[in-house]
Amino acid sequence: MRSTLFLHAFFRLVVLPVTVTALTVLTVQKTNLPGNWQYSRCLVEPGPAHVFPYKITLAQNNNAQNCLSQCAAFGYPAAGMEFSNECWCGDVADISNNKGTTAPETDCSMACSGDPSHFCGGFQRLQLYLWNGNLLTWNTPANTGRFEYLVPGLAPTWLATLGVNGKVSFLMNGPSPDYDNSTGAYELDLSLVTDFSRAWRQMHIKTNIFCSGAIVLPDKAARILTVGGYTDASTFGVRLYAPDGSPGVNGVNDWEEDPNTLKLQGGRWYPTALVMANGSVLVVGGEIGPNAPANPTLEILPRIPGGNTRVFLDWLQRTDPNNLYPFLHVLPSGLIFVGYYNEARLLDPVTFATVKVLPNIPGSVTSSAAGRSYPMEGASILLPQHAPYTDPITILVCGGSNFGIALDNCVSIQPESANPTWVIERMPSKRVMPCMVALPDGTFMIMNGAQQGLAGFGGLASDPNLSALLYDPSKPVNSRISVLARTTIARMYHSEAMLLPDGRVLVSGSDPRTRAFPEELRVEVFIPPYLNQGFTQPVVTIPNKDWSYGGQFQINVQLFQGQTSGMRVSLVAATSSTHGNTMGGRTIFPAFSCQGNVCTVTAPPNANVSPPGWHQLFVLDGPTPSHGVFVRIGGDPAQLGKWPTLPGFHPPGV
Repeated sequence: MRSTLFLHAFFRLVVLPVTVTALTVLTVQKTNLPGNWQYSRCLVEPGPAHVFPYKITLAQNNNAQNCLSQCAAFGYPAAGMEFSNECWCGDVADISNNKGTTAPETDCSMACSGDPSHFCGGFQRLQLYLWNGNLLTWNTPANTGRFEYLVPGLAPTWLATLGVNGKVSFLMNGPSPDYDNSTGAYELDLSLVTDFSRAWRQMHIKTNIFCSGAIVLPDKAARILTVGGYTDASTFGVRLYAPDGSPGVNGVNDWEEDPNTLKLQGGRWYPTALVMANGSVLVVGGEIGPNAPANPTLEILPRIPGGNTRVFLDWLQRTDPNNLYPFLHVLPSGLIFVGYYNEARLLDPVTFATVKVLPNIPGSVTSSAAGRSYPMEGASILLPQHAPYTDPITILVCGGSNFGIALDNCVSIQPESANPTWVIERMPSKRVMPCMVALPDGTFMIMNGAQQGLAGFGGLASDPNLSALLYDPSKPVNSRISVLARTTIARMYHSEAMLLPDGRVLVSGSDPRTRAFPEELRVEVFIPPYLNQGFTQPVVTIPNKDWSYGGQFQINVQLFQGQTSGMRVSLVAATSSTHGNTMGGRTIFPAFSCQGNVCTVTAPPNANVSPPGWHQLFVLDGPTPSHGVFVRIGGDPAQLGKWPTLPGFHPPGV
């Protein structure tokens, strides 16, 4: 700004130019705010403590736009700036709960570090903003389901898989000296849980499955495969079990393994397994032994005779040890999604070269360094696919940890969209080591875990999360989560959860090995709300249970509430549960038509939409599912049913 100075000297007028700097007048920013934020007031902090729990230091760019946008993105409807460079996020209830009081407006007098024209609080003074309206909604339905005690166990379980025989295969630390006669493997007959002496069938493993990966194979017998394990020969372990018998009748098959003749090409502790679209088995990651160097490779089973199928993955080398049990999913394009630590990428299914690097997975409101895979351990699952399978597929990841501070959000992405971005949805509480379970109606249970810490032995986590949540992807973002019933049993490290054929959810395990949280032997079931309404479950029978892609197959249904015009059909893939991982998870709603009680279901069109494998087929009469019936889709294109041809193994055929 230029001004003019007039001087009189000996009656002569002298005009001199003078430059005057205009001072900036600081104000509270009340307009041009992001979203639905509105300014509230200047707030007194309660001494050295703070009203809000989450602090972000923005040394050079703190302002209303940056601070409020970050808080809203992670689901916090109350926020404010303090001491020029601090951004704080929380809930409205925090203000009264933590004794925040109103201060004179003149107390908030410091300029923002990133906006010298506006105030950003003061010393122990918060420039408070509140979101106008509902930023998010957590539903609290009247029917919250319920937990029920099912049966006492024999030893703490570490890995659980539902077999096509309707029984649950449990693996644990074994053979173990900690429990009398423990062999490390048992099978639970759900029809005999009222008769403890008959409910459990003892089985046998030769090596230790601690922290192995597991899937259900697409062969004729739906064999369960586990890979990797704990120390020495166990880390190379390849174990197979063909479920047999029937409810009330024991099978005779046992786990088959020979560490000398059938083994992985490298030791793996905490690997993930996946059935690829071509029917082969992909095994990724892990470490060569307990707390040992990384095995930053993938390999393929069955191994080509005399061949090496390992591929080095520099991104696993770089992110070790925070990438164990990486998330793997086959996408409709045929590409393979892999999520590890706080990164994700898409791989070519033949060369395994990276096709696309996705944006980093968001962490917490205060840190982008938080992780989602073990040991920070969240859980990942594919959201349902619906015929005609033209909508982009969505991957959901819930929970995790910021190096000991558990995360309170789920994030989702459509990785094959033109510009994939992560969507953040806040959960009602923090959760590390969650288990996620696909339900027949297309919703997902989120359960188990802790509200603080990391996965692992020795008290790395505390404050068990006893609440069950329901995630409904059919609802709008930020209104998909419902708070359901609570359990009384802590389910932390080494807990499992899985869908049973009758629609209940089996919940087992917990083995953090601390005095506060001892090894947990009790097995529970959760009764979802759809079974808690007194409705009779529909009945479905299926003459042909071996389906080809795109084929049409007959099912017979009996409904008790509605008509087939309002019926739904779902296919829930067979999975294995360990450490919050649901390896092989997938939910499909296929096309179908009905004439009377006879319906024709069209199988998924190809192996990218639905990799070869076994699925439970459910029909839903309104909200109520039938009992699931296993069908195989896509056959056994890799001819796993003929593998391995070694003494002591009994391949079932394709």
